[in-house]
Amino acid sequence: MTLMKPVRPSTSQAISAMLEQTALGTGFALTLADRIAIERLLCNGATLNAPDPLLLTALLRHKLRISRAAREPAAPDLVVAGRVVTYEIEGEGIRSGTLSTSRMPFPNHVLVASLLGATLIGMRALQTGPLLRSNGSVTSVTVIDVSAPPIEDVA
Repeated sequence: MTLMKPVRPSTSQAISAMLEQTALGTGFALTLADRIAIERLLCNGATLNAPDPLLLTALLRHKLRISRAAREPAAPDLVVAGRVVTYEIEGEGIRSGTLSTSRMPFPNHVLVASLLGATLIGMRALQTGPLLRSNGSVTSVTVIDVSAPPIEDVA
């Protein structure tokens, strides 16, 4: 007997519909480095430790499909790996963290291999988008500000 993980095709369709509506406004843009990092995370199985790996994998793959190429160097208001992003999740207040493509969690970092990080990457300051939760609910997240990491984080 072979055990398989359940597939939820309606979830993938829901992700597509939500992100495409968001992309119609200001859209998403990924730098070449971020695109490669996301593909590497997917190939190396970094999404397998997420609370809902199927949902996260579908979100990252869809983000790769619908995002346009970002100009290099990336605009200062674009959320890219290594930058500090200040964001507000609906009803939860303002938070910030450095967006990271690492597989290992670090304090004050938001991993791209998480539903929040996968949502934030490629967004711009003042852009709002749907944030999928591991329990299947959807809320919104707004990027308040994007800045370069502090000098001590760069070194």
